[in-house]
Amino acid sequence: MPEAQKSHSLKMVVAIVQRGKADDVVGAAIKAGAPAATVVFGRGQGMRERLGPLGIAIQPEKEIILVILEEWLSDQVLSAMVKAGNLDQAGIGFVFEVPVEKAVGYVEAHEVVGGAAKR
Repeated sequence: MPEAQKSHSLKMVVAIVQRGKADDVVGAAIKAGAPAATVVFGRGQGMRERLGPLGIAIQPEKEIILVILEEWLSDQVLSAMVKAGNLDQAGIGFVFEVPVEKAVGYVEAHEVVGGAAKR
């Protein structure tokens, strides 16, 4: 996409996956153009209780992947994350995207050279 047509608005892609599954999803996001990702650990609640005895199959431990990126990259990165994590299958996890109104310290994808930001 020509530079003039690229939107520099920011998006945040959030994926919630089963514990131990984040590495593949993060790797796919970075390969698809995401500048970086942050993974935090969490615990799901509610779904297991609603499923009753079958809820045992849903592990409460989760990995939450946060990716801030430029809007023009969001579709390709989100698609790569879905494919790598099988997030289009029910019960595996889910992913969503939200607009980022303000960000301080963000390094744009084209500024990253050889793994370090240009100075």
